[in-house]
Amino acid sequence: MQEAPYTGNAQYGVNTGVNATQYTNPPNYRLDDLSSDGKKSDPELAPVDKTATVQEGSEKFHRLGWKQLTICLIVEAIALGSLSIPSAFATLGMVPGTIMCIGLGLVAIYTSYVVGQVKMRYPHVSHYSDAVELIWGKFGAELTGVMFALFLILLVGSHALTGTIAFINIIGNYATCALVWGIISMIILLVLALPPTFHDFAWLGYIDFISVIAAILITIIATGIQAHDAPGGLSAVNWSAWPKPDTTFYQAFLATTNIIFAYSFAVCQFSFMSEMHTPKDYVKSIWALGLIEIFIYTLTGALIYAFVGQEVKSPALLSAGHTVSRVAFGVAMPVIFISGSINGTVVCRYIMDRVFANSPIRFVKDVRGWGVWIGLITITTVIGWIIAEAIPFFNALLGLISSLFISGFTFYWPALFWFQLVKEGKWNSSAKNITLSIVNAIVFIIGLVVLGAGTYASVEDIITQYNSGAVRSPFTCSAESYA
Repeated sequence: MQEAPYTGNAQYGVNTGVNATQYTNPPNYRLDDLSSDGKKSDPELAPVDKTATVQEGSEKFHRLGWKQLTICLIVEAIALGSLSIPSAFATLGMVPGTIMCIGLGLVAIYTSYVVGQVKMRYPHVSHYSDAVELIWGKFGAELTGVMFALFLILLVGSHALTGTIAFINIIGNYATCALVWGIISMIILLVLALPPTFHDFAWLGYIDFISVIAAILITIIATGIQAHDAPGGLSAVNWSAWPKPDTTFYQAFLATTNIIFAYSFAVCQFSFMSEMHTPKDYVKSIWALGLIEIFIYTLTGALIYAFVGQEVKSPALLSAGHTVSRVAFGVAMPVIFISGSINGTVVCRYIMDRVFANSPIRFVKDVRGWGVWIGLITITTVIGWIIAEAIPFFNALLGLISSLFISGFTFYWPALFWFQLVKEGKWNSSAKNITLSIVNAIVFIIGLVVLGAGTYASVEDIITQYNSGAVRSPFTCSAESYA
């Protein structure tokens, strides 16, 4: 993989290589913000006071190390969705499922590496839309910004629904209105999203990681014991190395998209890297995250599928038996809410950086800053919850949105970044350039395939759910519809 030239200030990632922009002020803050003209956007502050506030705020938002970046990426990427991987194995078969988990994981590591190269060459890029603006102009930035915000808000709503399902399964009391659990889930997501910096949020990430590992281990051990104690033992489990003969294209690709979406950590990478004190260390983070994900997803998918077989449910902890699944849901509560809340934090950080670009408000240091921050977190969380409750086929819709958006964030945009922002010289000027040109062309094609086939599979899934009567009512109070 090609390393971007780097000779500048390691602390702030200032790059003096090809196409780099020179910056001597604190990153992500315009030069005129440090001058007396800055008082136009914030008249209550004298120029000297504002400069000090900006300097302090910049330092506050540049405390993230590579280990904490890894944790933030884990929180954003590895959630309860990892326990949907066994059902993908059941559709694809053991061999294709394993190949997909490893192969797509390696592709995700590479595209994330390219995203990091762009950040190193263009330190002013704070969020994904800023990078797209470099290749597609202002329209591309606005389009990507809407996609970025919408996708993350929908993820918040998805975790609110997952929280509702978890509460209902843990309590086991269908008499309580499901909306009560939904509102409780929304409030928890709101509170956990309040830390304004990813450095502060990273502490929650350690709890998140322990939670998801514990939930996975409980599920693997429980399903393994069940398989061992069943008549015929492990040899009687109905699993297959290859897809069933009657598997349709849409079913196979829908299962593949479940694996693809599990590796969609590049979407928030620019946002996280903007708070690093040593951005060049990002390479350690993406390799650590990528290898951890490949190991967890492949092992989880293969073992649980081998223990449960074709009847494995999604999420797989529902296959662990009634009592154990309740325990597993309880253990998984932190990951459900922490992984959901970080999406709200990222989207609100994006809004703050855009709306309050010329104001110290975006550094969340005083009453006004905290008031705006809490208000934004509240609005985005409530909107996500309302959308999730209002749309009967929300999870299928999220799959459709993911196909439309993740295909770009994870695949074809990083490929375009390499061709237009990272590549040095002509594509055929060296063996290295030829090799990387072929690699990125393949990644670009993968993105287009995911965009087209993933959208088709998601639409078919929505139609199938409607035809089978699996769609719940909007804002339903029925707890049974979530069971």
